[in-house]
Amino acid sequence: MLKRLIVIGVSMSILLSVSSAENTKPEMEEIQKEIKRLEKLRSEIRSLLDEKRKILKDIEEKEKALKEKENKIKELAKKVEEDRYKKLAKVFEKMDPEMAGEKISKMSDPKKAAYIIYNMKERLAGEVMNYVDPIMVDKITKILTDLRKVKKVVE
Repeated sequence: MLKRLIVIGVSMSILLSVSSAENTKPEMEEIQKEIKRLEKLRSEIRSLLDEKRKILKDIEEKEKALKEKENKIKELAKKVEEDRYKKLAKVFEKMDPEMAGEKISKMSDPKKAAYIIYNMKERLAGEVMNYVDPIMVDKITKILTDLRKVKKVVE
């Protein structure tokens, strides 16, 4: 695009000078100066474009690195959360099943309760679930069912 503009500008200058009856040396020198000026501008624009391309490449590389770090942080956060639920499950396993069921029934977030139950040993989880409020059992069962569906799809 820029090349075309330069060529058009130079062509117009040449046409104007050719069409005039007096082709003097000072006009030719002026045309040559204009051509040199335009060539200089073209080279400056090319160097600016190269510079901007390098900057864009650097930005893209940094963005990619940031995304990789973000993914690592998400994975680490997920791992920490899984470990937390495993530890909580161990605590609930050591409790009396009736007390554990009572505490799980009083949890405000059924998702957390479901993850605790999920990480417990099956036999102990079953005993605890006998003492959990039926409405909470229904919510926990739904969450666990959905969780198992997701695990099967991932595998």
